[in-house]
Amino acid sequence: MEKTESGRRSHPEAADPGGGSEDLREHGFARFGADRLGIVPEGSLAGDLARMQEVCTALPPDPYAPGTNRFRRYSHAVHLPWKGELSWIPGTPDPVHGTVTDFSQGSDDREHPRPRRALPAIPETLLDNALLLRLLHWDIDQVLAVKDLGRRPLWVGVHLIRLGVDGPGQEAVSSPNCLHQDGGSTGTFTFAHLISRTNVTGGQNVIATPAGAGLQPEDPWADIHASFTLTDPLDGYAVHDHRVSHYVGPVRAGSGPGPGERSVVIVGLAPYVPQL
Repeated sequence: MEKTESGRRSHPEAADPGGGSEDLREHGFARFGADRLGIVPEGSLAGDLARMQEVCTALPPDPYAPGTNRFRRYSHAVHLPWKGELSWIPGTPDPVHGTVTDFSQGSDDREHPRPRRALPAIPETLLDNALLLRLLHWDIDQVLAVKDLGRRPLWVGVHLIRLGVDGPGQEAVSSPNCLHQDGGSTGTFTFAHLISRTNVTGGQNVIATPAGAGLQPEDPWADIHASFTLTDPLDGYAVHDHRVSHYVGPVRAGSGPGPGERSVVIVGLAPYVPQL
């Protein structure tokens, strides 16, 4: 174990895994790009990526985080591994957003400790998007290669999140704004795929040990595994929730004219738990 120039501890042997299930199994996290996914963003799925970017541009403000310049939609599904089938769970009609989806946040979210929230749902027209489904099935395959979950339904939570700023002086903040864990079981995994990044700075991702939860990455006792920034469409990372903590920094306007944004799809995967 070494210390960085800022005094933070780091693990050089786990600094930059760049694959899928193998790194996820060994290190508790992994990084990947479009090439690892077997996807060419300018290829046959370019139209599907453009549609996802279009939906992200029009995301409504996060109703539970006013003033953060965070915009969000969420839907969930169930995957049956023995059939390879993914089934979206219908949302609830809502007079403001059309449809909303119940969202249970883990207890580790210190900013929003309430047990349940309702978030604007992902538009039905996007639920059969070929690229979105390709990403979901790739994520599921990585989890099934790491954990023996093939005989249980998998819960699949899908967030579309945009951090957007209109100009200089503005900042868009993720939540929780610290190193954190998502608070699930030992079978909980989180994947992030960059959809677009335009005219912004910041948005650095940090992966640390579980003991880092609740700390800021710059804290001298934060035990950092890796720091990186997603820059190209479909750049991404995955974390095995109980083995690491993770963080994404605020974004600010870049040097170009006009607004800036960073949009991602976040996929949470966990064994489905019967409510009986």
